Amino acid sequence: MKAGPFGIRTSRTTTPRPVIRLVHCLLLTTSLISALLTAGCKGETTASQAATPPAVVVAEVIRKNVPVYGEYVAQTVANAVVDIPARVEATLEKVLFVEGASVKKDQILFELDKRTTQVQAARAALSKAEADLVYARQQVETQRAKAQLAQNEAQLAKAKQDVNRLRPLIKEDAVPQQDFDNAVAAQDVAQAQVDAARAQLANTQLTERTQVDIMQAAVQSTRAALIQAELNLSYCTIRSPIDGLSGRKKWSVGNLVGKGDATTLVTISSANPIWVDFSASELDYLRFTKRQEARKEDPLHAAGELEYALILADNSVFPYTGKFMLVERGLDPKTGTLTVRTQFANPSLLLRPGQFGRIKVMLEERPNAVLVRQRAVIELQSAKSVLVVGPDNKVALKSIITEDRYDQYFVVGKGLSGGERVIVEGQQKARPGMTVAPTLEQAPPAPASPTPGVAPPAAPAPLAPPARPKAR
Repeated sequence: MKAGPFGIRTSRTTTPRPVIRLVHCLLLTTSLISALLTAGCKGETTASQAATPPAVVVAEVIRKNVPVYGEYVAQTVANAVVDIPARVEATLEKVLFVEGASVKKDQILFELDKRTTQVQAARAALSKAEADLVYARQQVETQRAKAQLAQNEAQLAKAKQDVNRLRPLIKEDAVPQQDFDNAVAAQDVAQAQVDAARAQLANTQLTERTQVDIMQAAVQSTRAALIQAELNLSYCTIRSPIDGLSGRKKWSVGNLVGKGDATTLVTISSANPIWVDFSASELDYLRFTKRQEARKEDPLHAAGELEYALILADNSVFPYTGKFMLVERGLDPKTGTLTVRTQFANPSLLLRPGQFGRIKVMLEERPNAVLVRQRAVIELQSAKSVLVVGPDNKVALKSIITEDRYDQYFVVGKGLSGGERVIVEGQQKARPGMTVAPTLEQAPPAPASPTPGVAPPAAPAPLAPPARPKAR
């Protein structure tokens, strides 16, 4: 006896070979029947699964009047930045402001040592110069020269009289010739003395006028020195020239400041209002410029100003809207953009110069625009498409062209006309030509309509899921 196939013990002497072949055939037939039964059960299960369409969530493509917004990276800019210098050389004695806090115009920021201004010395020098000027204007030497000239002129007149009296007498030999010659000589001397006195008077007058001019110049110079000393004294009390925010102080109490060039003590920048700059493309610039011109013609917007919203770094919206200030003179050839400046009120000083954010402004308003949920759009290599569920719940693939964004939607330029149902959940389970079980998504809260009197579309009622087929 020995073990044969399938664990059956056989014996060459007792079991014939045909019996063994019969057992083998029975075992093979049993295996084939089991395999066929198993395959039949699997096929029935697969058919049952194929008969149940996959469940997907769809959203309706809507038409609506929508505003088209542009968003741009923006940065805050102070409309005035002032470096506060020390204008005189003196020791810093007091710091009277809080670093980084707001300051008011004419608020005292620093005080310097006032003892170095020498105001008293300048006042004394001015008093002396004014006294010298008064003395120079007295013209004492001129009066003396005039008196001397008058005396010499009197002597000349007497000498002329003597000559005139002796001249007829000398013709008659009534007087000696010597007396007449002495009288003529005395007249010449008197004339010379008169000429000298007149020259002395002119010289004295010129000297005194020059002296008066010098004294007047000295008075003006000392008066200017006094004004400068008083100005330097005022510079010892340093005030803020504007309302704004202070930076950190650059010098501490006890330092000698203002030596040589002016020393910057602190920088003040204005913050209310504050400027916000952003760069817009040439196309967007033309769009909102045309919209602004259109608003000027609209009686409801006679001011013609667009409203600019500022979105901060934490995605919160700044509570004040901005207004247009200016556009840069020319297009930047490197970036192809124009710098636009807006102005925002900033009473709480939340905005500081140099902060980044995003400016949002309405570029245009599109009537009856086709909107599709952003979640429904499939992007592949810059091509966009959606899976559309038809009335028979069959899936079709449609290519679309989007133009702008609006809330949670894309504005569709081509490919959809409105009213279609597009798959927003379950795209991975659906294929073109496949039948699906759609469930309509509850529409998100629609933003307020930009056109007066146009209400946002109402959300359609959800579709009832199709009945499952009965299992066989």
